[in-house]
Amino acid sequence: MSAQKDADGRDRILRAAVRLIAESGGEPVSTRAICAAAGVGAPTLYHHFGDKQGLFDAVAAHGLAEYLAGKRAQPATGDPVDDLRRGWDLHVDFGLRNPAFYVLMYRAARTSPAVDEAYAILLGLVGAVARAGRLRVPVETAAQMIQAAGVGVVLALIAGGDDGGGADEGGELSVRTREAVLAAVTVQGDPPDGGPGERDGRAAAAVSLRAALAAEPPSGLSPAEQALLAEWLDRIAG
Repeated sequence: MSAQKDADGRDRILRAAVRLIAESGGEPVSTRAICAAAGVGAPTLYHHFGDKQGLFDAVAAHGLAEYLAGKRAQPATGDPVDDLRRGWDLHVDFGLRNPAFYVLMYRAARTSPAVDEAYAILLGLVGAVARAGRLRVPVETAAQMIQAAGVGVVLALIAGGDDGGGADEGGELSVRTREAVLAAVTVQGDPPDGGPGERDGRAAAAVSLRAALAAEPPSGLSPAEQALLAEWLDRIAG
């Protein structure tokens, strides 16, 4: 078998699996049905993907590639918090438009470079909020909160069979959760003197400095001093 025919066979199987899973409505899809749709035998599927899980990992990677293309193309608004808001909406809308892919992507036991890249993009958006002095918790903490809430909202909407209109169309669950999480991790406006608002301002300043030092470590401090300073800033932020 030539390399081109081998690649064509793999592509047919992957495209058949993508189509059947997208049309399945969440019901299980058998390898027999995928092989029939692709016009190949089971040995060909196992040759290319190893087993059913290997095929589904490839399908998840296909879905992630589409998701990442949208994330990479997202333009900056000039407001880092609005950029986070738009990133949330893109995430929710993708999940609701591609529920079968989404479940594979975020319930798979295995990780992939695409999953790592998606999280790195989120960390970049959160880091921009921190450098603007508008993040009240450490960058990693905020990113984990946003990711957990976003995934939870999409899976809940998929399980309920009701997208609530989608984030872009004002879906109540998505919008309310998004704004609650953003309120929990960001500082809006200038904090008043005294009270919780001023404490939030100090925390935001600590997070901002921490993010700036992580992006460009100070040359005048030793690694041990940098680690100690980072610990102090995290304590202030916490």
